[in-house]
Amino acid sequence: MFTTEEPASVNGETNTSTGLTLEGPGLAVHGYDVVSYFSDGEPAVGSAKFAAVHNGATYRFATEDHLAAFTEAPTKFVPAYGGYCAYGVSVGAKFDGDPRLWRIVNNKLYLNLSEDIQATWAQDIPDNIEKADQSWPEIAAKSS
Repeated sequence: MFTTEEPASVNGETNTSTGLTLEGPGLAVHGYDVVSYFSDGEPAVGSAKFAAVHNGATYRFATEDHLAAFTEAPTKFVPAYGGYCAYGVSVGAKFDGDPRLWRIVNNKLYLNLSEDIQATWAQDIPDNIEKADQSWPEIAAKSS
């Protein structure tokens, strides 16, 4: 297991599944491999065999190479807004981000709650990202 930072108490900044993993902190991105979005162009389910802790959350990877890429530059791969729904953050709320509803914009991974929400978010992605970027500092540490 690789740890990029000491496991912190859950502070709400990273969307994690409830419960603990073998590594300790809750599971980020529902166990999906965040590197796969960038390298494979689609989400892949990660394995407990390849795991890393970053900012108080456990990330899993489909391959050892993906784990290595993440450990080298974790901030390149973690989803925006801690993996919460990008549209939700744009309206000042923290909704679960579904790892199957995603988009990469300007080399950043964004997740959405549902297909309907994703369609609404996609109507004006630049404006929604701008709103979310403004909202996130105010809601990041709040419990979801």
